[in-house]
Amino acid sequence: MSHGKQFTLYNSKMGPNGWKIPFLFEELGVTYETVFVDVEAGDQKKSPFVDLNPNGRIPAIIDHSNDDFVLWESDAILLYVVNKYDKEGKFSFSDPNDYYRQVQWLFFQASGQGPYYGQAIHFLVYHPKQVPTAVKRYFDEIKRVTGVLETALNGREWLVGGKFGIADMAMFPWQSIAIQFMFPEGSFELAKEAPHVHAWLLRMRERESVKKVWAQFEGLL
Repeated sequence: MSHGKQFTLYNSKMGPNGWKIPFLFEELGVTYETVFVDVEAGDQKKSPFVDLNPNGRIPAIIDHSNDDFVLWESDAILLYVVNKYDKEGKFSFSDPNDYYRQVQWLFFQASGQGPYYGQAIHFLVYHPKQVPTAVKRYFDEIKRVTGVLETALNGREWLVGGKFGIADMAMFPWQSIAIQFMFPEGSFELAKEAPHVHAWLLRMRERESVKKVWAQFEGLL
């Protein structure tokens, strides 16, 4: 632990998944050092990173205060950090049902949001030739998932338990990127088509932790 911080966070300058974790670190006031892995060069598939995460994906953490414990998968990291270091219960719930509602959203993010949004970016930006049917499929999925969020946020400010939590942190990065950068101008008016999601994104951006971390992310784009 040469940098003297509690955590080392392995992140990517471009991918959204790793940026959930600093939201929580900032909220809890734990110290961390970020190591950016060059995903464009494929360094996430090479040693030394792949020695930490055999799946070769960002992010991963090393918890130096827990015998250099290594953990990967962003939503698992969120749960781990809260369960181990949220001593004040800031992100805990008195209602056990809310705990499982939170887990439900983390599973949904990992299976129903991230993969589809990521595929949309792949076919829009990185695929060697345009496949309009694939682009339409994944853009339709973005709209569908946005609709799920719209329904869930109707009548509430946050996704679980009436308070800002790790479910919101998990869902925010991909949702923000999709709305900011992926839709052609004028093709999807969020404030009109999903006003509750629009308001939630604005609330997220007003959190000091999100404001600080997301400004760093946008500054790297």
